[in-house]
Amino acid sequence: MKVGMFVNTQYPEGDNVAARIPEMVEQVRVARDAGFASLFFPHHYLTAPLQMLQIGPIMAYLLPEAKGMMLGGNILLLPLLNPVHVAEEAATMDVLSGGNFVLGVGLGYREGEFEAFGAQLSERAGRMTEAIGLIRALWSGETVNHKGRFYSTHNHAISLKPARPGGPPVWLAGQVEVAIRRAARIGDAWLVVPASTLAATVPLMAHYRACLTEFGRTAEEFPITRECYVGTSHATAWEECREALEYKYASYAAWGMESPSKTMDFAAFARDRFIIGDAVSVKEEIARYRETLGVNHFIMRVQWPGLAQERVLGSIRRLGGIFA
Repeated sequence: MKVGMFVNTQYPEGDNVAARIPEMVEQVRVARDAGFASLFFPHHYLTAPLQMLQIGPIMAYLLPEAKGMMLGGNILLLPLLNPVHVAEEAATMDVLSGGNFVLGVGLGYREGEFEAFGAQLSERAGRMTEAIGLIRALWSGETVNHKGRFYSTHNHAISLKPARPGGPPVWLAGQVEVAIRRAARIGDAWLVVPASTLAATVPLMAHYRACLTEFGRTAEEFPITRECYVGTSHATAWEECREALEYKYASYAAWGMESPSKTMDFAAFARDRFIIGDAVSVKEEIARYRETLGVNHFIMRVQWPGLAQERVLGSIRRLGGIFA
């Protein structure tokens, strides 16, 4: 069983982002020393007033601190991007990381992002499916001729082969059966997103496993993303991180994503979604997820806009101790 860190690259309006970079570097160092196996990064455009570092540059910047760790997107908004560009950048990241890159992708949901990139929300599934096929073809290093609905290449090969033959693994996020079926058919893993409850994920995981069997495929990684905070005491852990979590999910609400402010109070929303407590209770909750779903790679987001650095580092160290 592995633990990874979902790196926060978002900061409140008015915050000095440049001053936060050394804190991020320290978080990665502490996570690596605590035994974390992976780093994953979010991806969005046009997030103002929330400030956000872009995924490619920050992954490359942190590579020296993440030596030996798996890293990738959680999630790269593939339908917004040209697959040739993604294939080339992913191959470069795979080489730079020594074969430890993962292409973690998803559909996206913000209409403003799609409008800005000249794409339609209604086309996102078709774009992603075609893009993944083209990316894998390019990663072979052979000359590719592709004429699809959205993309084309004519008698060209990629400029740099990935470190691994065939390229990095492709993880697909999704919250509904059709997306999970797609992950089983063309992906190497289904990436469970943080907003889904454990109860809602159980039938979806059963569906994913059934689809793998149907397509005659197997998966080594069963990753799940959770919001996680490990406090010094169970009694105080929730209040230590609550304000930062509420800020984060208020941003989601403004973007049109599921949020507690729409249907329920925040404590009710967090129940069965987030893993928050002391080391003992968090360890028990992780065991419950593992036994219920069969997941083997926990990608924990341990820092949110506004959470103090000392609390972040303490939580990382205590979480690493659970997996030691």
